[in-house]
Amino acid sequence: MNLSDSRAAGPLPRRVSAMEAVLGHLRQAIEHGEYAIGDQLPSEAALSREFEVSRSVVREALRGLQALGLTVSRTGRGTFVTASGPPENPTFGDYSARDLVEVRRHVEVPVAAFAARRRDADQLALLRDLVDRMDAETGDAAWVALDSQFHVTIARASGNPVFAKVIEEIRDALARQSAFLNQLGGRRTQSNVEHRRIVTAIAEGEEDAAAAAMTEHLDHVEKTLTTIVRPARAGEAETGTTA
Repeated sequence: MNLSDSRAAGPLPRRVSAMEAVLGHLRQAIEHGEYAIGDQLPSEAALSREFEVSRSVVREALRGLQALGLTVSRTGRGTFVTASGPPENPTFGDYSARDLVEVRRHVEVPVAAFAARRRDADQLALLRDLVDRMDAETGDAAWVALDSQFHVTIARASGNPVFAKVIEEIRDALARQSAFLNQLGGRRTQSNVEHRRIVTAIAEGEEDAAAAAMTEHLDHVEKTLTTIVRPARAGEAETGTTA
């Protein structure tokens, strides 16, 4: 079965990559009990033949299963199922996704507004440089590092060192969360658009617009997290139905 042209289930029009398609099939097989906890998944070579994709695509999909907390890779032995579904509240470093979203809404939204009022020319130049570099960056790890620097820079531009300290404290967790969203939710391109809107509002000194742009950004972060962890539940929320 060739998966390169597969599409995601649900209303999203975005084309799904081969990696996402393989990941989706393997995740569904685990969640439906086709692979039980403790079972070993087929080898990379076997999965590559089954899905008619390269081994590098399979390797990325297996890393995605690990990121979801469904499997563990044991050197020289293979990949083994460790859970029948992802956790409701995944952890990134020392902090849970729920805690990060809550804190970011209470900190980064007012921070963006303060930055629109107080940023200096050097800070604005750095923010513009960062969004340009993120647009051009093709490496995942490098993009995540730039993303973390972007959010720290806005906090520093707020003129309040306490805000900057808070964001710096959770910087590693933010980077881990960002890598998770990019790998499994395809967030990079849309994040670049959202970041640029934030910078535009800060550059124009529009406090309300900056706060609104940051709120929109965090809304999308939370929605993507929900979609990754519980895609069916996310679809229910969009249609207003309940389980």
